Amino acid sequence: QVQVVESGGGLVQAGGSLRLSCAASGRTFSNYDLGWFRQAPGKERQFVGAISWSGGSTSYTDSVKGRFTISRDNGKNSVYLQMNSLKPEDTAVYYCAARYRGRLYPKSDPSSYDFWGQGTQVTVSS
Repeated sequence: QVQVVESGGGLVQAGGSLRLSCAASGRTFSNYDLGWFRQAPGKERQFVGAISWSGGSTSYTDSVKGRFTISRDNGKNSVYLQMNSLKPEDTAVYYCAARYRGRLYPKSDPSSYDFWGQGTQVTVSS
């Protein structure tokens, strides 16, 4: 069992930045891939990006490439989502999710993740 808790959401103007954190507890954090997803009102949950258990591999959805960066600190059991050049369309609840390493399913598949946080709201005003 892994527990993950997101923090760092808030209200920001378009063009601004936010850094989300995901703190994990439970089993060995370094054995888990971590993903970030978001869900806007009335829309399906969307993949934002993911980082491998070692931190050696990251992937992003096209709409955030070049603006968002995922990093992790296994010593602190934490993953971060740095969001720059934010746009109103980035407004959503952002979720952190964990899955055991080695899963063959795409990291963008939310059903492949076993543990989810409660989410943190990000609102970008125009």
